Amino acid sequence: MTGPAERLAELGLILPAVAQPVGAYLPAVRTGDLVYTSGQVPLIEGTLAQAGKVGAEVTPEQGKELARVCALNALAAVDALVGLAAVKQVVKVVGFVASANGFTGQPGVINGASELLGAVFGEVGRHARSAVGVYELPLGAPVEVEIVVEV
Repeated sequence: MTGPAERLAELGLILPAVAQPVGAYLPAVRTGDLVYTSGQVPLIEGTLAQAGKVGAEVTPEQGKELARVCALNALAAVDALVGLAAVKQVVKVVGFVASANGFTGQPGVINGASELLGAVFGEVGRHARSAVGVYELPLGAPVEVEIVVEV
């Protein structure tokens, strides 16, 4: 059975450098057998990939891809703290979607993160989840994702 690092390579993905916090917090914290990541926005090489609200400037399909980027950034934070091989279970995903008025497709957008975690971890990537529509996110990001994993 291949591990998460091998699965990432099979998917043609490379973990990015851990995103630097824009405030007074850590990218990830371990307590007992759990690792909590801070909310990750879709930064690519330190730059926001796209700004705007899903359902207006950002299509749901673009939002889904950006949620995938957020999840990859969250995995980088987990990897830097404990290593991806230590993950026994992805426990919870919380996704926030900056939503245009009337946009109700938040679950489909956050599927980008959930599907990536499933592809990387297989069965242990299945998780509980919340997908929440919000008015604004930091830096004008369309999506933000945080994860909790058991190690």
